[in-house]
Amino acid sequence: MAYISPGPGSSSQITLKLDVATSETDTAIGASPLTVPALQDVTINAANDVFTWSQLDSSAKKQVATTSTNSISMNLVVDPNTFFGTTLNAAQTDTILLQGLMGCSRNKTLVTFALKVQEGASDIYIRGTGYITGLAPTVSADAPVWVSPCTITVVGEYLTSASEAA
Repeated sequence: MAYISPGPGSSSQITLKLDVATSETDTAIGASPLTVPALQDVTINAANDVFTWSQLDSSAKKQVATTSTNSISMNLVVDPNTFFGTTLNAAQTDTILLQGLMGCSRNKTLVTFALKVQEGASDIYIRGTGYITGLAPTVSADAPVWVSPCTITVVGEYLTSASEAA
């Protein structure tokens, strides 16, 4: 049995690249993506909703799967350029490097993402488009670096591929 082992120091590194999307179906990562460093953990959510009803001729409820709610949640150590962008208060939404994660969230910028979950002879990427939400940086005496949760609320379906290219 094979398994994915992305633990610290392993050869299988999880990476996340983001770029500004041109549409909800644009999953291409451009030439200058934002690579999100210092990921602490990543959760890939793919939750189908279920419609449930009762019928008089059955003692059990009936259920049908409906649309899915997809998101990627993570915690990361805050890197100033990645989090705030290379231009503070950037009103421009044309490049992800200018906006950073905070700018993409504030500007409601549709982003395309490529999350590498396995590296090696059989690379696996989860790709799609979505919005950056859930930023909440914190710092404390017990954790003296800024850390923040971050969620990519996915628009539509996930795609899986052997490369980050569309």
